[in-house]
Amino acid sequence: MELILDDVSLTYRGEPWLTNVSLTAESGMTILVGPSLSGKTTLMRVIAGLVQPDSGRILVNGDDVTGVSVRKRSVAFVYQQFINYPSLTVRENLASPLRLAKHPHVADRVREVAELMGIEHLLDRRPAELSGGQQQRTAIGRALALPVDVLLLDEPLANLDYKLREQLRVDLADLFRESGRVVLWATAEPEEALGFAAPTVVLGEGTVLHAGDVGELYRHPPRLAIAQALSDPPLNLLPGVAGDGRIECLGATFPAPGARGDDRPVTLGVRPHQVAIERRGPDDLALPAEIRLAEVTGSATYLHLAARGAAGSAGGEPGVHLVAELAGTRLFTPGEPATAFVDPSDVFVFDTATGRVLAEDATEVDLHG
Repeated sequence: MELILDDVSLTYRGEPWLTNVSLTAESGMTILVGPSLSGKTTLMRVIAGLVQPDSGRILVNGDDVTGVSVRKRSVAFVYQQFINYPSLTVRENLASPLRLAKHPHVADRVREVAELMGIEHLLDRRPAELSGGQQQRTAIGRALALPVDVLLLDEPLANLDYKLREQLRVDLADLFRESGRVVLWATAEPEEALGFAAPTVVLGEGTVLHAGDVGELYRHPPRLAIAQALSDPPLNLLPGVAGDGRIECLGATFPAPGARGDDRPVTLGVRPHQVAIERRGPDDLALPAEIRLAEVTGSATYLHLAARGAAGSAGGEPGVHLVAELAGTRLFTPGEPATAFVDPSDVFVFDTATGRVLAEDATEVDLHG
């Protein structure tokens, strides 16, 4: 089974919602990852036939379904919100799409799907009598009841608590990995995308930023927007200048032998878990800072810093916001001085003007190579 989107674009009230989206998804899972308003839900609605694109084609197994009505497409859609009929039992909810399609063996198929979703003991209950995870299993079961070619799941676990999300994520990944259908799973959570280890499409502002192996994209993001989409907590961004074999950032300098030519404005990106407040190596960049806030979650402490640079901050400037993710519970006093340490090998360097990582041509430097 194969789903192809060929140069799909959509505008609404003069605003571009999707722009030249092209991608291919094979049988099994494909992950769509991107922040809010990146186009994930809109793209799924176009695939489902709920919205018609302005241009481009949608092909399922070689057949052009762009103009086919939603009722005639072999597509099922699972939304973030639970969508079950409240007055019907779980059994009746699972049976409803089968009866609509005049399936010849409704009772047998309901039993199969219920066992698959682990809700066979709940068949006579109504949605109000179910937990959140059980309701979502029922909603997904309704989508699985019919043998559709394409299954769309739009952040299906977002409204569940952590424990339920983790369990359902494992169960559903195992279920869909060997599925003969195309399964598109949309998420705004980088950790979820990385956890599935499935082919991944990164979306941003209605366009495909990149598609490929999510682990490789995480380790070596080719663009700033991709690094941001795959970073949670958000990527720390610092201003810098590259040129003459070095990069400068807030008064600190580290070697970059491949950098040549005039000084170029760059944006340095570093993930919060790679920022420390104790020196870990002799080459660490040391950025003087002031503690602003410490968020304690129990397993981690998120330390918010105002990094001022080696020369300090003149005129009462607030400094550059920097977050360090520290293991365990750590207590700090706002206003106290601190030093943020960053290993240069953990730093991504992007051209500020283009957003490209400084490794795409001979005039640019790759700090990771």
